[in-house]
Amino acid sequence: MTPDRSEDEQRLVEKAQRALVAISLGEDAEALEEVTPSSDEPQARSEETKELMLLLFGECSAMVSTLGDGGTAPVKVQVFDEDGEEVSIDQADPPVRTAVRTLLAEVHGNTAAAREQVEIALANAAPNEVDSLVLQALRWTIRLSVECLDRDLPVADWISDAVTD
Repeated sequence: MTPDRSEDEQRLVEKAQRALVAISLGEDAEALEEVTPSSDEPQARSEETKELMLLLFGECSAMVSTLGDGGTAPVKVQVFDEDGEEVSIDQADPPVRTAVRTLLAEVHGNTAAAREQVEIALANAAPNEVDSLVLQALRWTIRLSVECLDRDLPVADWISDAVTD
């Protein structure tokens, strides 16, 4: 266990790590299974999913900042439709809009706004939309970490372990 993490945080990191391995192998269903909350109680399930999302988006934010040279080099966030055409954030599917807004809030240091975006999504989204949001966060984590590793930039150990194994 990492010394600065509680047991609950460590369990969440381990679940996220297993999900990242599954996503990197193209196993979306297995990735979702790995991060399925352990509690049957709806409030606890929602809280665990929220904490997972904030963990992933927090790490994505750190990697975006690293790739953007601490904010001195611009990093562009693009949204594409199912045909691969770039669209505005307002034309994207709701889970993608939530993901972009959450990431941008984190990148700009507004963790409270990021938390609010995730809470709104979890309160209002259909289960398949929540799954889509989780998958989006996992995919971005993989893509950003690979880009950082390719450039010899730092990545959280638990993420680099998942993508380099």
